[in-house]
Amino acid sequence: MRSNLRTIFCCSTFIALLFGSSSAAYADLRVCNMTSSRIGIAIGYRTTEAWRTEGWWNLKPNACESVIPGDLLSRFYYLYAQDYDRGGEWSGTSPMCTRDRQFTIEGIEDCLARGYERSKFFEVDTGEQKSWTIQLNDPTRLPQKTQ
Repeated sequence: MRSNLRTIFCCSTFIALLFGSSSAAYADLRVCNMTSSRIGIAIGYRTTEAWRTEGWWNLKPNACESVIPGDLLSRFYYLYAQDYDRGGEWSGTSPMCTRDRQFTIEGIEDCLARGYERSKFFEVDTGEQKSWTIQLNDPTRLPQKTQ
């Protein structure tokens, strides 16, 4: 799944990602796939008890999905995504646990020792908004703000 395009995606994170608040009608954390590829999404966030990671949401090209329904309770969320068709990923510097099939994992420590993969998620600062949309773009497309 990871190829030489991975470097392109990692280095162009600031171009490939758009953080914008969504309309008041949606009180969710939404992810929109603005690419021409199918992508897989994993999220990480803090619950009242511990850190949790969840995945995979499979998004078709030009589709959106609510990954956390309802009002957002945290300011910071973390996202990791893989391009299924062209290879590559959207990643950051925050290591969290994932696996290659659907998962909900409590805790972000000792991923490998617990039988999970360790992926580097990027941080999304929602500014304490109750809803937020993240758009994942092709590296060659310029980000567009979502209101």
